[in-house]
Amino acid sequence: MKKILFLLYLLPLLAMGVATFVEHNHGSAYVARYIYGSLWFSLLWAALTFVSIIYYYRQGPRRAGTVLLHASFVLILTGALLTSLTAYRGTIHLRLHTPTATFTPKDDGAAGEQQRALPFRLRLDRFDVLYHAGTGSAKDYVSRFTILDGASSVSGSVSMNRIYTYRNVRLYQSAYDDDGQGAYLTINADPWGIPVTYAGYALLFLSLIWLLIDPKGTFRRLLRGATVVLFFAVGLSSAAAPALPADAAHRMGCLDMLYNGRICPVQTYALDFTTKIYGSRTYNGYTAEQVLTGWIFWGNQWTIEPMIRVKAAEVRQRYDLPKYASLSQFFNAAAGGYILGPAVREYAEGNRDGFHKDVAELDANIKLIMDLRRGLPLKFFPITTQKQITWFAPIDSLPQTLPADEHQFIDQSFAVWNTYAQAGDWEHLNRVTDAVRRYQGDHGGASLPSTLKIKAELQYNKWPFTTILFIFNLTLGFLSLFYVIYLTTHRQTQRRSVVKWLPRLFFVASLLAWGALTYYEILRWIITGTIPMANGYETMLLLAWFVQLLTLIVCLKNKLVLTFGFLLAGFFLLVAHLGQLDPQITPLMPVLASPLLSVHVSIIMMSFALLSLTFICGLTALISRLFGADDEALMALRRLSLLFLYPALTTLGIGIFIGAIWANVSWGQYWSWDPKEVWALITFMTYGIVVHTHTLPLFRRPLPYHWFVTLAFLTILMTYFGVNFFLGGMHSYA
Repeated sequence: MKKILFLLYLLPLLAMGVATFVEHNHGSAYVARYIYGSLWFSLLWAALTFVSIIYYYRQGPRRAGTVLLHASFVLILTGALLTSLTAYRGTIHLRLHTPTATFTPKDDGAAGEQQRALPFRLRLDRFDVLYHAGTGSAKDYVSRFTILDGASSVSGSVSMNRIYTYRNVRLYQSAYDDDGQGAYLTINADPWGIPVTYAGYALLFLSLIWLLIDPKGTFRRLLRGATVVLFFAVGLSSAAAPALPADAAHRMGCLDMLYNGRICPVQTYALDFTTKIYGSRTYNGYTAEQVLTGWIFWGNQWTIEPMIRVKAAEVRQRYDLPKYASLSQFFNAAAGGYILGPAVREYAEGNRDGFHKDVAELDANIKLIMDLRRGLPLKFFPITTQKQITWFAPIDSLPQTLPADEHQFIDQSFAVWNTYAQAGDWEHLNRVTDAVRRYQGDHGGASLPSTLKIKAELQYNKWPFTTILFIFNLTLGFLSLFYVIYLTTHRQTQRRSVVKWLPRLFFVASLLAWGALTYYEILRWIITGTIPMANGYETMLLLAWFVQLLTLIVCLKNKLVLTFGFLLAGFFLLVAHLGQLDPQITPLMPVLASPLLSVHVSIIMMSFALLSLTFICGLTALISRLFGADDEALMALRRLSLLFLYPALTTLGIGIFIGAIWANVSWGQYWSWDPKEVWALITFMTYGIVVHTHTLPLFRRPLPYHWFVTLAFLTILMTYFGVNFFLGGMHSYA
């Protein structure tokens, strides 16, 4: 029976993994009908549950925590079955002041738009899009309606992450019509499945936490034995282009502007502009603010500056361009004007090979410069119209109701700036800057960031924290790794010459790195007003933060983890640095404006950090074996790895199902078989295998255990990077 159980456990893992790739090629509706919603898939889970119960019963008495943990999974699956059999879900399209009595049922993968009757009528009274002050970024979507139930009527409203329940029917904000005169609500009635499923979640939370605190449990035994320490671990221009003096440019950089859907210092835009164009925060000794103002006031001279980075070798070869080209090199009258034009058109027509993608990226950077030369992004001037604050650039069409003196000030500010810049009259140029600052203060109102936010952002912009910290961590990580390998492969009598103060030095260095990253995260938190965990860049930083925090805690028992902390934190920070993730700060999407975001993401990131430490333990063990380490050393690494694995499984399980609760609150469906959800479940089930040593005694031996956790890390990589950059899905919004 053990072989049958093992096979039934692996089959859902294989089916789910394959399904995510099938979905990428054939769409969500296809896998919803032929895999996730199919009879054979449901029977597969039912068979696994049935055989597991029989096998578990035959094994005899178990600890109460273990029984409750496995019972919670049975309860969750039972809730899913009840939802499938008794619930109904669909979409209601409402138009203003028009009662609606039907909805379109959701039948995944099914065709047709057959309408079903609602148990009441619904009338949309008003729909509003709420915006962040002074910007065009949506903050929330709100539908206000009246429920007409026989002779009675009830008023209600829904918005993102705020549902409305009436007679066991839940309503959710879903979408809206382009003209703002209509809205789509999701309807969900699941009176039996949700209570049972939530009971399963509650039992799961309690049993996972009990596994960590049970005085007689495996984790507590490992923790008591953790006091045994094995060993210690732990391009240039030919002539200077004209530019403002650094202090004058910085003064302009401290002004506010509308950028990326929020109000921020001009300095932030200058840094993003220079980094995107040149690949560095500075150019030829000039600060980003000097580069930006150089393009504004001396655009013609800057067109010959070789500061446009051409990353792709094929693009450089095809167009005979250097690695750093000037703007003028992209315009050739003899070649028909803009040399990238034909390839850009081919990209727009659907040619998406590597070469055309590289050209499109380069074209986007050139467009940034062209837009800047036209003044399009320079939205420096707040104007209040109909109680709404909007930020304008001088070239924008200003409201006709604007007073003549304000109109003249906005029209002439850049012209006066330019006059003083050309004359080198920095004193009067600074006075204009101060006048614009006063105008922003007088007219910006609620759209202006607080003084604390401005100070935090200027400090945040001051240093490339991510770059500095990834270099620092990786350097110390490799140094300590070499030392670990030395201690592992030499006898105690051969270690006397080793410097004794190295452990303290590495501990202090780790503490400083964590403190610097904490300071960086706090600055970002102050700037955004939300905990920084809403996109790929921020979750990478959070992973590094958790890794270093856990390292500092655990290294009090075992100095080996210092090496793990340095390497993993350095790796995560390196990934953030590479530019594959977006460091720009933008307003939070409405669906993410939920307190469950912080809980869900932070717990999942903590789990990933802990599982990453098991990977480093495994990798260290395998490398140490190559250098002659004995089984005793590998067993000690296994015990240390298990100290990470148990809380990792606990936090991953809790994080997954908190995400399910959040999804149920936001979308009315706690599990949608999204690729990220699927791979998170695959990761949880994969790592769960190795703790079942009673059933699989193979994993009591150190070498098979370390091979397994090392290879299992591939599921983490697939969950985080594979889904984000290849498979896509709902979780790609961040």
